[in-house]
Amino acid sequence: MASTTFGGSDRGYDMSLWYDSRPLKIGWFTMLVVVGAEVVYQRVFGFSHGLDSMTPEFETVWMGLWRFNVISNIIFSAATLGWIWSTRDRNVANVDPKTELKRYFYWMMWLAIYVFGVYWAGSYTLEQDASWHQVIIRDTSFTASHILAFYFTFPLYITCGVASYLYAMTRLPQFSKNVSFPLVGAIVGPLMILPNVGLNEWGHAFWFVDELFAAPLHWGFVILGWCGLFGGTGGVAAQIVARMSNLCDVVWNNESKDCLHVIPY
Repeated sequence: MASTTFGGSDRGYDMSLWYDSRPLKIGWFTMLVVVGAEVVYQRVFGFSHGLDSMTPEFETVWMGLWRFNVISNIIFSAATLGWIWSTRDRNVANVDPKTELKRYFYWMMWLAIYVFGVYWAGSYTLEQDASWHQVIIRDTSFTASHILAFYFTFPLYITCGVASYLYAMTRLPQFSKNVSFPLVGAIVGPLMILPNVGLNEWGHAFWFVDELFAAPLHWGFVILGWCGLFGGTGGVAAQIVARMSNLCDVVWNNESKDCLHVIPY
């Protein structure tokens, strides 16, 4: 008797037909390795060559890393967004329900990598940046802490976020013809933290010298972070659950496709 469980002999319920977790594992592990490598680099050279930007060693050790971070992020962004756009579905409005359901699994992998990147940028490198400036002078905007946070982890998660939005827009009917306010909030909120960095640097240079976590100059980081992770993400999750529930009814329960048009395209 054929099994009706995932991974069983019934190919209709074979998990490999619905999604492959390797892209998630590769993306997660790659981000862990590259960010971890830069963190180790910072720990090794931060206090020996990163305290004074006027020294020749700073130009070699840290500005060299800055150039690498900028170039690598440009390449990563161009390659990722270019691939998603060039392989887009030209007939996304008429995608098969089973294919659409599979794409939701892959889209959630994109979102998982994006959230992992936001963690590294916002919860780790940004917090340690504030701690860094509490004990080390902020002589320029190019510090050993800034070069890791603002010029590496921030562009990294922004690319992953924009890629998540572009994937939904080019593969999923629900997002192809309408703008999802929760999704925009989930992507644009954390994205705007990078421009807020410019305001933060200006404020520390001309207004607020001390590095205090609760200073008004830092409120933008909190508001924009919450906008993305608490405001937008909850709404995106609700949209995903509602749509996947309808798709499952059509694919497995032989429901009419009319239920897929509850949310207008």
